[in-house]
Amino acid sequence: MKNLLLAFIRRFYADRVVYQSEFIKSWWEDWYGRTRVPNRVIYNGVDLERYSPSGPGGRPADLVRIMVVEGSLTHGQEVGLSWAVSLAEKLRELQSLPVELVVAAEVAESQKEYWKSRAAVPVNFLGVVPRERIPELDRSAHFYFSAEINPPCPNSVIEALACGLPVVGFGMGSLPELVTAEAGAVTFYGGDPWKLDTPNVPALASAVAEMLKELPRFQTGARARAESAFGLDAMVEKYLEVLLD
Repeated sequence: MKNLLLAFIRRFYADRVVYQSEFIKSWWEDWYGRTRVPNRVIYNGVDLERYSPSGPGGRPADLVRIMVVEGSLTHGQEVGLSWAVSLAEKLRELQSLPVELVVAAEVAESQKEYWKSRAAVPVNFLGVVPRERIPELDRSAHFYFSAEINPPCPNSVIEALACGLPVVGFGMGSLPELVTAEAGAVTFYGGDPWKLDTPNVPALASAVAEMLKELPRFQTGARARAESAFGLDAMVEKYLEVLLD
């Protein structure tokens, strides 16, 4: 119903249309056709001083820590948690250091108990954390895994990049737009994410294992990507251009 309401406004009342990503633009045009008014893509932005590589949150040297930060991994998003666990388990097979998965998100108690007892790697559930803690958490990990299904333009990914945390995930939604080859690892899903086909976890794990061999380069690339495309001031300027045109 919300999409139908937005489609009605978009078709009959909007003077300009802004999409969060090329993926979202393509999705709307596939379902509801092209707009009759000017449109453009404006990516979300973050405060590059608040989200930066500088500050508390050092990465452990004796293990590889994977970070997942989402608002919620419930109501159909649980599959993203299963992907994260599978990636951690497969990565553990490919390299010598232990692997830890840290999840900052709303997760059902049944899911927590299931993965704590079934996962072959430690899974640390933090619950929903205050926004102020996210930069420190991002700086404490080796890479970020995007667990959302077909993400539209997730701030959590942009925040990770801004903190110098490489991002990895499957090539679905806006992730291929947001994460360049220098800022992380995005691999072919291997099926239809809309149908929740099983993704190609081994391919992603192999790409991540190679990335970890040159982690400092990817950390630098992640921050550079955020500075070039996801600054808050730049986002505001682009919205002002639309509003004042």
